[in-house]
Amino acid sequence: MKSKRVVWIPVVTALMKKDGKVLLGQRPEGNTLPGQWEFPGGKLELGESPKEALQRELFEELGIKAEIGDLKIANSHKFGDKGILLLFYEVLYWTGEPKSLHHTDLKWVDKATIPSLNIPDTNRAMLNDILSVL
Repeated sequence: MKSKRVVWIPVVTALMKKDGKVLLGQRPEGNTLPGQWEFPGGKLELGESPKEALQRELFEELGIKAEIGDLKIANSHKFGDKGILLLFYEVLYWTGEPKSLHHTDLKWVDKATIPSLNIPDTNRAMLNDILSVL
């Protein structure tokens, strides 16, 4: 008997740092994982490169134009019957002030605060990797 093929969802995520802190957004009600704090970003659309997808997501979610730097972390996580491929990119700089166009709230937090927040399991599973690049 053949095993079921896993469906992979590629997700790009921004590591936006300012004054020793990193930007997190609180997921809105009506979405998956409401109330949890996440790094801005989202899913790739067909035909996009990861950096193009992250630029689009940051414009849609935060209203900013961003210069995307190097890939800092690539990891996978099982979410139900799907696989999530997480790609964390450094954001070198941006124009405009981040606004909460998608999230319930935005906040800049120091890395020591992140473990105490309600964050998605996908991020919690790779927290040591995330903290090491902040």
